[in-house]
Amino acid sequence: MTTTAHPRFAEALTALGITAEVRAFPEATRTAAEAAAAIGCELGQIVKSLIFTADGVPVLVLMDGASRVDVAAVGRELGAARVTRADAAVVRETTGYAIGGVPPFGHRTRTRVLADRSLLAHETVWAAAGTPHTVFPMAPGELVRYAGATVADVREGSGPSEG
Repeated sequence: MTTTAHPRFAEALTALGITAEVRAFPEATRTAAEAAAAIGCELGQIVKSLIFTADGVPVLVLMDGASRVDVAAVGRELGAARVTRADAAVVRETTGYAIGGVPPFGHRTRTRVLADRSLLAHETVWAAAGTPHTVFPMAPGELVRYAGATVADVREGSGPSEG
């Protein structure tokens, strides 16, 4: 069986010793909703790999598909004064992938990675395998480890809890 993952991502899987079941879909799964519908899983099980810039430095945020990133929380976590969504050129330059297919690891450059704690609520999560047509499943703890991520509360509405 030949892999359908992006070649750079397939190389990353091999280098990390990961055997992943990469699934390909005839229709693009660029959005979390499209991916969840194609896979047949909950929206929250989709991992969105989103690039932001924190004081001009790219950072990857891994977020569940049902939630939005709280940029102020990302700024607090990183000690950054200004956090903005990266444009398509920065995403491609930083990761080597186009928006809609960015995987959680296997990028062109090493970036700081934050993973929202909400991902850990699932037994299995699904992330892009480097193209808008491919995804792979993984336990969230493994995904965090392979991505070199710091677990943080950076989801809108997940602010610091009292108590």
